Amino acid sequence: METLMEQLAPNLYLYRDKFYKSFAATVEMFWKAGLIAFVIGLLLGVLLVITKKDGISPKPVVYQVTNLLINVFRSIPFIILLIFLIPLTRAVVGTAINVRGAILPLVFGVVPFYSRQVEVALSGVDPGKIEAARSMGSGTIGLIFRVYLREAVPDLIRVTTVTAISLIGLTTMAGAVGAGGIGSFAINYGQNQNHPDIVNVCVITLLIVTFILQSLGNGLSRRATNRGLLTRHHAREKEENV
Repeated sequence: METLMEQLAPNLYLYRDKFYKSFAATVEMFWKAGLIAFVIGLLLGVLLVITKKDGISPKPVVYQVTNLLINVFRSIPFIILLIFLIPLTRAVVGTAINVRGAILPLVFGVVPFYSRQVEVALSGVDPGKIEAARSMGSGTIGLIFRVYLREAVPDLIRVTTVTAISLIGLTTMAGAVGAGGIGSFAINYGQNQNHPDIVNVCVITLLIVTFILQSLGNGLSRRATNRGLLTRHHAREKEENV
């Protein structure tokens, strides 16, 4: 592996240890920020759907406040958001640089996008199924877990995949302003030192990661869709037999 690297990308070979550390930093930023953003974004997306005017638990004030906050943070370019959040980041984690300093801005950058995607996915659930579950005595929590989240699994997987790919891009941007990772490595050792092979390998690495995430998401989404179709088919057969 390293012999091939030395032949195809000699400059990268000289800084291979830094490249490995940069890749590890990108992975760390991705999974830490991604996990936090997944939980918060999912909660906010559910909150938007159930508290809107025609939701299962209308609360106009809660909806308007949540919707406004999401719109505000979505409208701020991520680079500007990074700078804007420096005081808060320092107050929370003690630093605004390196991987630790990137997690909070990444969460703020991803959550508004993901929560809006979750809202769209959940809004596509058949209203008839919601009413049927409600008529059978399901409360708000039951409707959220048994109908909304269960029926929207394929769509939720798709929007999560799109968000994960977007997060990869944000980690690269964060690296450009001191967070480390592939972005920082490509700029400092590739662009600034005029080593195109380093830039090329960084781009190819990110493309491979993106391809893996997209393929995994597509596979899980298809599997969830097929399982849902199979479940509905069995339910239809039982109704016909009765």
